Parts: sequence; structure tokens; C-alpha cells
Amino acid sequence: MSDACGCGDEQPTVEGAERRAPEKLWEVGELRAAAVAGVLLLAALTAGWTGASGTVVTVLNGLALVVGAWTFVPVTLRRLARGRIGVGTLMTIAAVGAVILGEVGEAAMLAFLYSISEGLEEYSLARTRRGLRALLNLVPEQATVVRDGTEQAVAPAGLRIGDTMVVRPGERIATDGTIRAGRTALDVSAITGESVPVEAGPGSEVYAGAINGTGVLEVEVTSTAEDNSLARIVRIVEAEQARKGAGQRLADRIAKPLVPGIMAVAVLIALVGSLLGDPSTWIERALVVLVAASPCALAISVPVTVVAAIGAAGRMGVLVKGGAALEALGAVRTVALDKTGTLTRNRPAVVRVATVDGHSRDEVLAVAAALEARSEHPLAKAVLSAAPEVSAATEVEAVTGAGLTGRLDGRPVRLGRPGWIEPGPLTEDITAMQDAGATAVLVENDGHVIGALAVRDELRPEAREVIDRLHARGLTVVMLTGDNERTAKALAGEAGIDLVHADLRPEDKARLIGELRSRQFTAMVGDGINDAPALATADLGVAMGALGADVAIETADVALMGEDLRHLPQALEHARRARRIMLQNLGLSLAVIIGLMPLALAGVLGLAAVVAVHELAEIVIIGNGVRAGRTKPLSPAPAPVRGSAPVPAEVAA
Repeated sequence: MSDACGCGDEQPTVEGAERRAPEKLWEVGELRAAAVAGVLLLAALTAGWTGASGTVVTVLNGLALVVGAWTFVPVTLRRLARGRIGVGTLMTIAAVGAVILGEVGEAAMLAFLYSISEGLEEYSLARTRRGLRALLNLVPEQATVVRDGTEQAVAPAGLRIGDTMVVRPGERIATDGTIRAGRTALDVSAITGESVPVEAGPGSEVYAGAINGTGVLEVEVTSTAEDNSLARIVRIVEAEQARKGAGQRLADRIAKPLVPGIMAVAVLIALVGSLLGDPSTWIERALVVLVAASPCALAISVPVTVVAAIGAAGRMGVLVKGGAALEALGAVRTVALDKTGTLTRNRPAVVRVATVDGHSRDEVLAVAAALEARSEHPLAKAVLSAAPEVSAATEVEAVTGAGLTGRLDGRPVRLGRPGWIEPGPLTEDITAMQDAGATAVLVENDGHVIGALAVRDELRPEAREVIDRLHARGLTVVMLTGDNERTAKALAGEAGIDLVHADLRPEDKARLIGELRSRQFTAMVGDGINDAPALATADLGVAMGALGADVAIETADVALMGEDLRHLPQALEHARRARRIMLQNLGLSLAVIIGLMPLALAGVLGLAAVVAVHELAEIVIIGNGVRAGRTKPLSPAPAPVRGSAPVPAEVAA
């Protein structure tokens, strides 16, 4: 928890947070204590209505006070000993003053309300600290290394710089290195967000967690397990989550100068009044001033708005992890978006088929689908989905880093990248496909090129609408992606994004987010493990929950639970409105404190009147906070073109 709120002393380690993080609301100690205190307060109220003795009512209120105060008073006292103050300090002083004046029920209510706010904050922060271990699951338990001329299995921690790893098809790479022998197609989506496999050969760098394709690789180790790309991701996330855990909430920032001021005023009233008049009268007035400055309304002003707004966001399909996240969401001025799985659907599709004269589109697709019928390549699904019918080829073989060969109806057929298959008359078509950010695949039948396919991970159908809405509200929008620059710029142009950063690794994204944060309050929106450092580094991390990896959801402050990206501007608008309501409530609560203090000092209002005004203010603040629970329904999503998202003109031509 933050220093100012006074509800925790040290940040737990990542491992400790993993073990202790509460999964459910009732697992939070502060909320369980608040529930018990609430039952005791209700019992005291019922006892008073039924004519029970004052002693019974006082005992019940006293028990409620002890239970509620136990969640923050001990920590507040420890922090006071180190010179740290916050809302907890003011709540403790107000509760003590109310007890001295005989208002045990008022003190118990203060403790009850504040323990609820502390419990909700603890729950939200605990959730943001979970999930880091999911990163380490990408590293295999064993790696094969060549030592003394023989292959042997070792734990990743036993790898040394300069070792030669042998990575077989389908295996994950245990640490960062450089390929010395072999060619393959690497699935690096967990590391860079690349939507299609990356061709790699001698001299290519590979990263921990990448999945080898069809070729056997010999990789020279260039980084130990403690300092590889995944380890760096974990360190970034740990550091940034700790930074957020130490941040102050809005109410605490107000309370810091308020607490010493109120204490100084009360002491001054008691001392000066005792010198000039009856000490008992002025000491009592000083205590009434303390109760008049009670932060009950201040303490409940933000939590009641947060609870209402977060509940409403949940109904919209947006998970907001606590009040700090809600406040941050309402303050965003720059939005950085990952491409794959966020702006796009992470489902590559055939967006164009080019044909040579004398051959039809269906013929080209049929040959391509015949070769891909039993392939596990990510592009296979796109080709098979576009083909009118599929008849599997025979004698199909994968040529590492090139494509597929086989026989169809007795004739040799091939499918693969330009260069392995010469484009011939389709050279201009291939160039246009690549300029538009698509992956170009040539199809050959009986030794002759018959056509080419353009495969691309297309934009979500609502992406352009979302970007336009963000721009209309004065937000700066930036794309960050691990994809190549051609693909990134082509898709950014379609979406209406002017600022693009491509060919990024996770640490690159985190560095750029740090630069953006230095200029404006920045949110990062992503969906994968590769986005975790950027999500943690940003002022606010937003995960695409339906498609995202666990660590992205846990690292982020906000998760969009559905696949409709339009929830993002909706959530931003909702949070801005909630933040305005928070500020209204804070202003009203401060106005009550400032207005009551001189009246209490002058003796115009006694303790009963001060308490009554406080309770009335709380009712108004709660009613205003509940308004944050109102939402507007999302209009139906635009329908995508059958088989793919809308196709850009330069690809469809």
C-alpha cells in the first residue's frame, strides 16, 4: 500500500506476493474486519432502537471500534514513529477525539468506513502483483548442450556463455543466443509479438522462450539464464509494480498537508484558550474542532465512487483493478497500442490472390490448400479457410525456411517464399503485397508459377472507429509492435495512427513507454507476455483480456475482457466521468471540514451539531458517488467483411 494511506510497511517480494495474494474479496483481512465491525454497529443501532441500556450500546460500539481500528491504527502509529502521515493518521486522531468526547459510535463508524476503503485498496494491489511466474514457464526445464563432443541435458541455469545448444523441432529455446548452424521458422510471438513465424538461419539472434519450427539448430549461448530476455522482463515488471505500490492516492495527497495543519490548530486552540479562559472549555472546543475536521467524508468520498464506477465498468466488460487504476484511467492523455492481438485479431487471413493468365483464383487456392492440408504452420489455417475445397497433396515435405513441396494429381507442386520460387510475371504483385504489409506466398504447379497469396493479420473491424474516437477526445495515439516496419506502417495507415515504432523487443517497448510518460500521462494497451514490461512501465497498463496471456492481465491495471476494442474509449470516458465525481466529492468533504472548524472554534456548533452535519455530508457524497455507476450501452460492432477484415486498396488491387 502507499506510504500515505498507512496500511503496509514493506513491499512484498514477487514470490511472497504470489503466495499471499488474495483471490477473493473475503480473503482480505481488512474487509473481514470491516464486515465484523459492520455487524457490531448494526447490533448497537438495533439495541438503541429497542430500548437496551446505554451500556450495551456503548459496549457494542466499542467492540466495532476496536475491530475496525485494528486494520489501520497499529500501522499508522508505526508510520508516525517514522514521520509518515496520511488519511490513516487523520482517521486515528478523529476517532480518539470522538471517544474522549463520549461519541464512541461516531468513532466506530469512522473506523468501519475506513477499514472498507483500506480493504478494497489492498485487494486491488494484491491482484496486480500476481502472475509473474507465468513468464518463467516459457523456459524449458532442460536444454541440450554439446560439451566435450557429446550432447548432454542440463538445466537452463547451468548454461554458460559460449556453450552450444542443440534445439530440435518443436522445442523452446532455453536462453538467448546466436544460430551457428541450421535454418528454421521461429515462433517468437511470446517475445516480440510477431504474428507469423520468423525465418532464421546462421547468424540470426534467438531469444529465450521462442519455439523452434522444423529445423534442427545449433545455437551459441550469448546470455545466461539469469540475464536473458525473459529474466529482464521479470525484473522490469517487479521494479515497476513496486513503484506503483508506493504511489499515493488522491485522498492521501490532500491529507498530507491537512493532517499537520489540523493537529497544529487543535493544539493552538487548547493552549491559547487555556491561557485566556477556562481550560476545560477550550480543551473541549479543541476536541470538537478535531471531530469537525474528521475525514470521514473525505475517506469515503473516493471509495464510494470507486466501488460504483468499478462495478459499472465490470458490467461493460472492463476489469479495473482498484481506485488508483480508475483515477489513472481518467487521467490518460497518451495511448500506446500494441499491434498483434490488440489492433489486429491475431488471426492471419488471405487478403488477396494474384493469378497468372490462364489460371483462376480457385485453382491457386486449391493447390495451396492441398499442400497446407496437414501443415501446422500458422499460415496454413488462413489458406485452408480461404480455399473453396481441400484435397490433400501427397509426398508433402517441408523445406526449412522456404516452403512446402508435394504432388497433386501426379504433378509436382510447390508453395513458398519469393526467392525460393521465382515470381516471374507476378513480380509487381509480390512487391505490392509486401509494401502493404502482407506476407507473400507463391504457388507453383508442374514447374510453372500460377499465382500468389497475400496473407496478413488484419485490423479489427472497429479499430478505425476506436482511433478516431481517441483522437476526437484530444488523446495522442502511438503504435508499438514487434512486427516489421512495412507491416506496421501499412496497418497504422489504415487505422489512422501517425506515430509508429516497429521491430521492438519487450525492453524496447518499456523504454519507449518511459519516454512517453515523461511528456504525458500514458496508457499502454497490449495482450501478450511480450507486452508485460511496457504494461508495467506505463502510468496505466490495459490488457486485452480475452486473448491476453495471464501475465499481461495480472501486470495490467485494467483488462478489456471482451474482443471489442471499442471498450477502450468507452472505459476512458467512463473513468473521466468517475474522476470528476471523485473531485466533486473531495471538494465537498473539504468544504465541510473548512466550514465546520471555525464554527466549532467559536462555540456556535457543539459536538452533536458537528456530527449531524458530517452525517448529512456523507449521505450527499454517497449519493453523488453512486452516479459513477451509470453506464451507456455499447452500440453493435461493425460487421467485418466475410473471411477477413476490410481489405486496403493497395492489397486488393
